[in-house]
Amino acid sequence: MIDTHCHVHDARYDDDRDAVIERARAAGVTGMVTIGEDIADSRRALATAHQYHLLAAAGIHPHEAKDAPEDIASELAPLLAESLVVAIGETGLDYYYNHSPRDAQARVLRAQLELARNRDFPVIFHLRDAFEDFVAILREKWQPPMRGVVHCFTGTREQARALVDEFGLLLGIGGVVTFENAGPLRDAVRAIGADALVLETDAPYLAPVPLRGQRNEPSFLPHTAARVASLLDLGLDELVTATDRNAHRLFSR
Repeated sequence: MIDTHCHVHDARYDDDRDAVIERARAAGVTGMVTIGEDIADSRRALATAHQYHLLAAAGIHPHEAKDAPEDIASELAPLLAESLVVAIGETGLDYYYNHSPRDAQARVLRAQLELARNRDFPVIFHLRDAFEDFVAILREKWQPPMRGVVHCFTGTREQARALVDEFGLLLGIGGVVTFENAGPLRDAVRAIGADALVLETDAPYLAPVPLRGQRNEPSFLPHTAARVASLLDLGLDELVTATDRNAHRLFSR
């Protein structure tokens, strides 16, 4: 199974990264995409991908938008030229924390959408408490056959349908789907079905039940996969086949 969104280059793995990668592979995680959050972090993601034979994404997170360079395309271009970089992101809008002004978040999101369209790269989106503004920007900038994923999707059934039906996006499902209070997300997963889902951990964040509260890592992905398979009344192998196929389509790998 493929972990489509993790941060194994994060400093929280500096003491045991070799073991983390080994545990993931022993748990059946056959691929990992480690995701950058700003220019420097994206370089670290790429270096880790080279070292461990992973894939990477390069982009500017909405939290970091206030410090984004003026010419985002020029800064990201050398990273996007690397064969292991398979997506732009994560980028998006986060109105829950508002670590960056909303106008800065919107500017940086628009710039990365334009870059993705011009370079034919998929986009990895971060979306929290900003659904209406996010959709409005997509309606400005999104053009088929662009492709992307809303990672760590935690919205409603109606929001899921809008993202999938109007824009053709995939939804990244992580450990939150196992949380007791995640009933609306489970309803959304049932409504969408396996054809529009990919699996992720967002490690080191959001470890699934029964490991909630621990530092998350890609080896925990089978817990999420098992819960999603159960929700959709699928066998685990059937679910993994579907979500891996979606991941390969998303990243053209």
